[in-house]
Formats: sequence, structure tokens, C-alpha cells
Amino acid sequence: MVCLSKKGDFMAKVYYDKDADLSWLDDKTVAVLGYGSQGKVHALNLKDSGVDVIVGLRRSSKNWNIAEKDGMDVKEIKDAVKNADVIVFLIPDMVQPDVYNNDVKDNMKEGCMLMFAHGFNIHYNQIVPPETVDVTMIAPKAPGPLVRRMYLEGKGVPALVAVEQNYTGNALNIALAYAKGIGSTRAGVIETTFKEETETDLFGEQVDLCGGVAEMIKSTFDILVEAGYQPEVAYFEALHELKLIVDLIYEGGIYNMWKAVSETAKYGGTTRGRRIYNETVKEEMRKILKEIQTGEFAREWILENKAGRPVYTKLLRMEKEHPIEKVGKELRKMMPWLGE
Repeated sequence: MVCLSKKGDFMAKVYYDKDADLSWLDDKTVAVLGYGSQGKVHALNLKDSGVDVIVGLRRSSKNWNIAEKDGMDVKEIKDAVKNADVIVFLIPDMVQPDVYNNDVKDNMKEGCMLMFAHGFNIHYNQIVPPETVDVTMIAPKAPGPLVRRMYLEGKGVPALVAVEQNYTGNALNIALAYAKGIGSTRAGVIETTFKEETETDLFGEQVDLCGGVAEMIKSTFDILVEAGYQPEVAYFEALHELKLIVDLIYEGGIYNMWKAVSETAKYGGTTRGRRIYNETVKEEMRKILKEIQTGEFAREWILENKAGRPVYTKLLRMEKEHPIEKVGKELRKMMPWLGE
């Protein structure tokens, strides 16, 4: 464990290969629930690392045959968790409580570990484990296919680790062994808490990564079209070129982007950006963060699911029907590289 890295200074605790011992998983069985983007990759990486892995699925799942073809030991969820030492929830958040209550709670053994890749259900008490199990999180900060590719190349992607409940006294050691098994300690595993991971994740999705970016793109497009500019030209400026900018930021940070764009873009961006994302906008962001911190958003989302997702469905339909989607569908036919 280090707080200072050769690659830079960290405020957080960061764990690397030397801090993790895969032998903590010796003689242990890991049950990976789910075989989607993350579940498949975790299971394959662990298996390749010499860990005993069982995949837990519904017999009706379309992924059952896929997992078997990949050489995995596949069982119904109830059977997968009965003798498992580590039970990993890699199924959608809204499905997890039912799976826990119906298949896991009465079949798991004392002293096992419940592991998650996102803290929503633990933090908001949708899953309330008994005191006789460990509760941890390993959350790779990359999509599943990239986690697999980096593992096969002898590298890894960073991950977060959190311990919510430490019944055995070895929860962190076992979680870090798991992180090593999927390759993440090669890159670095940052210690956090379920609270911090959940609240920052939701906030980022809502005001920046998904909600904020989507509204920014649509607003830019709408205003240009309202002003009489061609929708096709507006599409390029509002949406298409965003990837070029995000790639620069992703590769080297915000200042890396400023170094790459034109002098006019530098001046216009640095002088006008703050007029859009001003204190009024930041205050609204603070309100959204408060809704997450108090559980207001979680309650709203849980009730929305129980009601059959009427608001969710309507809003997604509106997104699909926005004019930028129609314009983009036609323009993307001019870009053969997008289909590759």
C-alpha cells in the first residue's frame, strides 16, 4: 500500500501487485453472478489466474451456453452460491435485491464474502447482509472488453476497492487478491468507501458523463438550428467533433486539449465556457448532489422501477425522437469507419 507513486502524488491509498497476494483465494471458490460485459471478463481473468470460478445464471439465460463454450462451470444461482467463498454481483443494480433475497440470502455460508462492482444496493440498504459475512467492492474503471484486453497483454486497468463489512478480518486481503486475479493491481487499486463510490458515480453520470453531456449537445444543436443554420452543419459542431476533444482530454487531461486546439478555440473556450457553467449551474449541481447524498434520487429511482418505469420510458423515447438523432443517422452513413 502506498500513498505516493513513482508516477505521481496520490492523496488516496493505492495498492499494486506487490501489495496483493493471490494465495488468499487458494482453496476458495468464487461465484460470479452474471455473464455480461463485466461478469464474463472477471470470470475469464480469474480462471486464467488459477482461481476456482463458478458462473451463476438463470437456466433460461442466453449467456448460459456462451459461458459453457468459454469453458466455465455454470450453475443455477442458488447452486452456485451454496459452497462459494466469494459471491460477486455482476448483474444489473435493479435486479440484485431480488436475486439476493430469492437465491443468495438463504444459501450462502457464514464467513463468505459478498462482492459488488457498484455500491448502490449496499449504500441505500436495498441489500442488507447479515453481520456474519464480509462485504466488499472491486470496481474496474473500464468496460469489460478493455479489462480483458489489458489482462491478456500483461497489463491492467485501475480499479476501486472498498470494505463495508469485515467479519473475517481478512476482507481487504481477499478483495485485493480478487483485484490481482482480474489484473487491476498491475495498474493500481485505489481505496474508497461504498458511500464515496456510489455518490460520486451517480453524480458524475447525472451532471457530466451522461445527463450533462447529452443536454449540452442537444442545446448546442437546437440553438444553432433555431438561428437558421443547417442541421447537418450544427450536428458536426455540436456532436461529431466532441469525440476529438474528449479523446484529447482522455489521453492527457484538460490542458492537453488546450495545447492541441487553435488559438481562437483557446481564447473563445477559456473566456466563454465559464459563462455557461457559471455559479447558477454549479448551484443546481450542488442540489443534485444533495439529492444523491440524502437518498432522494435512490428512492425516486426505486419507486420508478416498482411503477414499471413510466417516466424513464417516456424520457428515453423523447431522446430517441430528438431531431439530432435523425440528422445523425443520415450523416453517419458518410462515415464508413464507424461501422468497423
